[in-house]
Amino acid sequence: MEQYEPEHLSAPRLAAMRRSIEYGRGALTRRSLLRASGTAALALGGLGALSACGIPPAARAGDAAASDDHSAEEKQINFSNWTEYMDVGEDEKSRPTLDAFTKRTGIRVKYTEDINDNVEFFGKIKPQLAAGQDTGRDLIIVTDWLAARIIRLGWAQKLDPANLPHAFANLSAQFRTPDWDPGRAYSYPWTGIPTVIAYNEKATGGRKVDSVTQLLDDPKLKGKVSFLSEMRDSVGMTLLDMGKDPGSFTDADFDAAVGRMQKGVDTKQIRRFTGNDYTADLSKGDIAACVAWAGDIIQLQADNPAIKFSIPSAGYITSSDNMLIPAKARHKTNAEKLMDHYYELPVAARLAAYINYVCPVDGVAGELAKIDASMASNTLILPDRVMAAKSRSFRSLSAEEETAYEEKFAKLIGA
Repeated sequence: MEQYEPEHLSAPRLAAMRRSIEYGRGALTRRSLLRASGTAALALGGLGALSACGIPPAARAGDAAASDDHSAEEKQINFSNWTEYMDVGEDEKSRPTLDAFTKRTGIRVKYTEDINDNVEFFGKIKPQLAAGQDTGRDLIIVTDWLAARIIRLGWAQKLDPANLPHAFANLSAQFRTPDWDPGRAYSYPWTGIPTVIAYNEKATGGRKVDSVTQLLDDPKLKGKVSFLSEMRDSVGMTLLDMGKDPGSFTDADFDAAVGRMQKGVDTKQIRRFTGNDYTADLSKGDIAACVAWAGDIIQLQADNPAIKFSIPSAGYITSSDNMLIPAKARHKTNAEKLMDHYYELPVAARLAAYINYVCPVDGVAGELAKIDASMASNTLILPDRVMAAKSRSFRSLSAEEETAYEEKFAKLIGA
């Protein structure tokens, strides 16, 4: 197991985190899709202050004694999630899928929307995890890179497959084997977040845009193209277009991808690198085509039928938000039962219909169609087999790689 070491954040990594919080996924509310942020100062300061603690990690939770689990005598769960990431009833107060779980099992769920940003939230729970203490939370949802870090440090409990029959059976193939948790021993995805190509059909003169090559080389798009300011999304999509696997690329591959985008900057093919603020320009037609987050496109299409998306033949990047049980959580079995609840088909459909993200539950289409037929046929919510097969994840990075890569990417985008 990796030992916990003080993490000294370089200037490029701090800059990348500020970009995410101010302009990227960190800047968005759940209903506008992706991330809601805390302030940059709090998020960055929280991580920086805690990184100097130097406290060794807790023991692997999978080795914890059964007596540490108080699920049998305490019928409760403390669940921390992002804002607007759970279905709400017509009364705007009830939470139907959580209420159904409590009615069926007798387990009460204290549901708290206290995750606004990955870095900020990690700052909240890191002191307890590092000291081997209960965080007061039995179930949390964090993005894949943070899930990887928590698992690597030994701060997540190993799951008991006996309590997760629906999750084991119904997890979509594209989410089964992330490099940071092979076989999903410690986590299950709450939802997926695809990065695709979007275009305004009026701005392209009716032409389809379906590759990074077209974004970078088509003279008719010059000056009307944008890429995302999130490194993993833009570099990942470019790597795929170059025939490289974002899950196993080399330093040379990364440099080649950055170099290819740099040419687009130098020739003014690329107008700019953006967070979610590309959406207004895309809708107006000032941006004709771009690398985009799928959730934004679902919303834009509701108001503007000229907005289209495409999945490149080379593939696309998908990240995920994931359910984890922190080390020393008091109600592990109860939390596993709740995780499994969200992999039952009617429950998964209800959640997907509300949050409009990629549903990681296989076979849910029929149930979703009962709620909204248009959602059941939307491949940005339920990827078909062809689309799912094209999904790729950006591999986990070491601290050294992340520093080096962010420095190069920051230079590319002028950050």
